Amino acid sequence: MIQTPMAGLVPLNSVSSLELVSGPSQINHIEQHRAIVVRVIPPYDVSMERAVDIVKTGIIGPILEKGELGRAYHIGLTGTADDLSRTSEALKWNFILAVVITFLLMSALFENFLYPLVIMFSVPLAAAGGFLGLWLVNTFLSNQPLDILTMLGFVILVGIVVNNAILIVHQTLNFIRNNGMDVNTAIKEAVKIRIRPIYMSTTTSIFGMIPLVFYPGAGSELYRGLGSVVIGGLAVSTIFTLFLIPTLFSLVYSLGSALGKNNVNP
Repeated sequence: MIQTPMAGLVPLNSVSSLELVSGPSQINHIEQHRAIVVRVIPPYDVSMERAVDIVKTGIIGPILEKGELGRAYHIGLTGTADDLSRTSEALKWNFILAVVITFLLMSALFENFLYPLVIMFSVPLAAAGGFLGLWLVNTFLSNQPLDILTMLGFVILVGIVVNNAILIVHQTLNFIRNNGMDVNTAIKEAVKIRIRPIYMSTTTSIFGMIPLVFYPGAGSELYRGLGSVVIGGLAVSTIFTLFLIPTLFSLVYSLGSALGKNNVNP
């Protein structure tokens, strides 16, 4: 029954024709707009980022190019895909912010902008080692995508790998200030003295992270990427730090002496 202004209540079939057809059991709305949700669950061996690329290039792209939807319809990615894009964007800026804060902090402690540049050179080496560790895990252990926790490992590396370079640079400056050594002799003695604690701290950190990578318990797939990135970054950075950081420090110190910017007085 429906209410009419003239005749009062009348049956619906008296003012319209009824036809039984099939339709949706419910109508979903997103932000007051009718929405059709298509859920895509990628296979286990396909990362979320790869699945999003496949959907964008293989499904959404051709539909938008043909222009068959019209202006009244639009396609958007939500759920885990949207969370991934937002988190990736946030972590990218967090990584840059971590590098900037670390550089400024060391500049304040050393009272110099040249020496922190030498120390920060260990960060790209750590990033390369992190990708190498992730590749080794994917090749020989199990499939490990570049997920959020794995990307967080690169942010953690920024604050860890600079410690070895700080030890070498700080000890070299101490020899120059307090013992009156020339820069080459000071670098040799600093590496000779600091190589043992550097290897000890790196070895303990690596062995402490090994269970995250190799332990096959529940939830191991969540932390395996984080552990592989930290282990690979520490290993590669430590190896190259002992060779490249002294060389770069010698070059930067010579440049600072030429410019009169070396602050090595007691």
